[in-house]
Amino acid sequence: MTEPTIDVVHIGSASRDLAEDDPRGWRLGGGASYAALTTARLGLRAGAVVGVDPAAASASEFDLLREAGVELRLVALDEGPIFRNRETPAGRVQTCLAPGRSLAVPSLPASWREAPAWSLVPVAGELGDSWASAVPARAFLSLGWQGLLRELVAGREVTRRAPGRSPLLDRADLVGVSRHDLEPGTGLAGLLRLLQPGAELVVTDGPAGGRLIHLGGDGRARTRPYAAVSANRAVDPTGAGDVFLAALVASLVRPETTGRVARRRPGVDLRFAAAAASFVVEAPGLHGVPDREAVLARLAGDQSSRPSIG
Repeated sequence: MTEPTIDVVHIGSASRDLAEDDPRGWRLGGGASYAALTTARLGLRAGAVVGVDPAAASASEFDLLREAGVELRLVALDEGPIFRNRETPAGRVQTCLAPGRSLAVPSLPASWREAPAWSLVPVAGELGDSWASAVPARAFLSLGWQGLLRELVAGREVTRRAPGRSPLLDRADLVGVSRHDLEPGTGLAGLLRLLQPGAELVVTDGPAGGRLIHLGGDGRARTRPYAAVSANRAVDPTGAGDVFLAALVASLVRPETTGRVARRRPGVDLRFAAAAASFVVEAPGLHGVPDREAVLARLAGDQSSRPSIG
């Protein structure tokens, strides 16, 4: 059997986030954009199916993905998600200007279907239940849960949707969510009951770090906390969780990416992912996504490291 030409397939829609400092008046976002650029800059072969509205289709940010080696399949949507984000001392206040449309399962090359890992990273609930069966049974599936936990109504502030069981969760091997996308007081036990045995849940909490919970086949949970890696400055927190989750997948699919010859624990590398995520807040939008050399330098203690591209 020939080696797959793609290591990770990323799925999700691009969003447009209003930005006064951008001549277009908006900046490209969406988990699939951040995740695909992350895995490519970390040295993996990435493919991405990205839903785009007419304005997003020609976004210059997609050139960053192409230059990094991402194989792109842009799917035309008559409406994509549009958000206005406002940072406050109590956290981000997000307003939905357009909720977007669902992203149907397209026909993909056979080589993509041989990819060992798939990454579903919805930003506005655009990935329906049909995507659970679209992912090959043998592939590892990572799910960005927070994109399914938003109530979106045009012209209104985004509110939280209560977590619930779904075919996507039943299929996922790794699930990522930000604590800020959950109602205060949400218990981990209730979240774990929604996952399949053997799955892992990573709950991020920005500068406070986070934790990875492994749900054993016997229903018992094992927790691994991790500390955040300090950023040099905070400019834009958008995409940090998506980059963290993508770097976790990269560390699992290609362990040599982390620069460690031998790892004491098999599986994802939390420290590597935290270092990758630390760069994203230092620059606006996708321009903060680091390459592998910058991440390894920061892990080695070089806080002056910067992405060499972007």
